[in-house]
This record gives sequence, C-alpha cells and structure tokens, in this order.
Amino acid sequence: MKGRLKRIVNKGIEFVFFGNYFYALCVLSLAIEASLQQSIELNSPSFYLLLGAATVVYYTYAYMGEISFKVAFLKRKIKLTTSSQYNYYNLRTHWYHQNSRLLNISQIVLSGVILYAAFDLAILRFHHIFSLTFSEWVMLISVPVVALLYYGNEYFPMFKINLRKTGWVKPFVIGFVWAGVVTIYPPLFRQWQLDMHYSFNFLVLWLFIKNWMYVSVLAIMFDIKDYADDANREVKTFVVRIGLRKTIFRILLPLIIIGLISFTIFAYEKSFGLMHYFVNLVPFILLLIVAYSMHRRRPILYYLFIIDGLMLVKGICGILGVVLFNKP
Repeated sequence: MKGRLKRIVNKGIEFVFFGNYFYALCVLSLAIEASLQQSIELNSPSFYLLLGAATVVYYTYAYMGEISFKVAFLKRKIKLTTSSQYNYYNLRTHWYHQNSRLLNISQIVLSGVILYAAFDLAILRFHHIFSLTFSEWVMLISVPVVALLYYGNEYFPMFKINLRKTGWVKPFVIGFVWAGVVTIYPPLFRQWQLDMHYSFNFLVLWLFIKNWMYVSVLAIMFDIKDYADDANREVKTFVVRIGLRKTIFRILLPLIIIGLISFTIFAYEKSFGLMHYFVNLVPFILLLIVAYSMHRRRPILYYLFIIDGLMLVKGICGILGVVLFNKP
C-alpha cells in the first residue's frame, strides 16, 4: 500500500514539474505580487486562466520539440532501441516519451482554455482594444514576440531569428519575457478592463527591472544544468564560456548582491517597515544560498523544485509583504 501511494505521489510530482504546471503557479504568484505592489486591483479569472494556460502550452511545446531533437540525435549516436535506454540522458525526456499522449491531450485542452480566455478578454471585456495607444500595443506585443524568437526557427519555423543560440543573451531574454508577463501585463489588462489607458511610471520600471534580473539569475543557474547540452550545441552560455566557478563568483553572486542593495535602497525610499523589508529580503537570501551551492551537480527535480521554486517564493513573499505589512 505504501509503495503504491509513493508511486502515485511521485507520478503527481513529475506531472506538476515535468508537465510545466509548476511554471503556471509561479507566473500566477508573481503576477498577483506585481498587482498588489502597484496598488492595482486583481484581474478577472479569464486573465489568470490565459496567463497560466499559455505558460504551460508554451513550455510544453518547446520541450516536446527539444526532446524530439535529442531522441533523433542520440539514436544516430548510440543507436537507442528500447525505452529503458532513454534514462541514459534525462528523466524528463523519458517522462515525455512515456506520457506523450497525455501531453497532447493537455495541450489541446489548454489551447481551448487560451482561446476561451482570449475571446472573453478581447471581445467581452476589452471591446475598446483597438483604441489602444502605440506604446500600449508595443507593451502588449513585444513580450510574446520575444518569447517566440527565443526558440525561433528551431521550433517555430515562421521565425528566422533564434535568440537562444546567442548564449550569454539567453538568460536575459528569458528574464525579459517573464518580467513583462508578470509585471506589465496585470496592470495593463486591468486598466483596459476599466476602459483606461495604462501609464508606465518609475515604480513599474523598477519592479520590471527587479523581476527581469531575478529571473535572469535563475536562468543562468539553469544554464549550469544544461552545460553539457549547450556545449554540444555550441551555445556559448556563461558557464560554457568562462566555466562554472567564474560563473558563480563573477556573475551570479555579484548580480544578486547588486539586486539586494538596490532593493534595500528602494525599501528605504518607500519607508518599508522592518518586517515588510525582511519578508521581501527572503528571496534574495535564498538566491545567494542556492547560487553558492551550484558548484555541486544535482538531479533535475532539484533544479525544477529549488531554482524555479524561488520564483514562487518571491511571489509569496511579495504578496505577504503587501497584505500583512504594507502601510495604508
């Protein structure tokens, strides 16, 4: 009985993390955090449905394409013939093969959710969408365009640019997309729902840069996991270019410390209370600890749970900081 329960729990964990549903949880927590920090009311359920479903569909489609590439490559190199041999290279790769039908069904269902939510937002709630200003259109379109250009012609043949292959730019592209989705989209859509135009101010700029750098640091950590794969593909990430130790001590730790100092100055200028400050400080401290520990190789679930989990921790801490300790 215990063995069966353990298998069910393990399958559930793999489904949440390998199926990219954990990313949806992260994006929703960060989006709610950004709304509260900007003193904007939360969006309609359709907005969060669109955000979560689009995140899962995007990452799943990209990973399915990446894994198909790996299978073809490895079959040529080591002549794989049985499913058990897929464990040779990646637990997630093996999981995708074992659950390909489930993933295809999930993609279809979630695509339907996206269409429903997009219709509800664009037609029923934002019927004045074509009266948007030029800057609002730029903010709306630039993020998904950059997200598609990240993989480019590798998985999206209509695009000729592949930002992922630029190596050192790769983590900052990921950070830009996440920062745009969780920082700008929530207030942008909320203002449109009220038939108001969105104004980009200093607070939004600061929160955008903070989220951009935070997620970029996490993406650099993930590049450490993908070191061998990136080296084989000649993707010149930081860790491929300068090595593991220099990436940690010359890039990761300085970026985190700069972010921590910047947040401290911001908190002082905004007159944060002591508890408000410390709650929002937690993600930076955890980021330092995890970055320093990256010199040891870890299982893939460690990277998915701990590194990606820092996005969820940041969102939760930001929400708690506003709800519990923000001065009225």
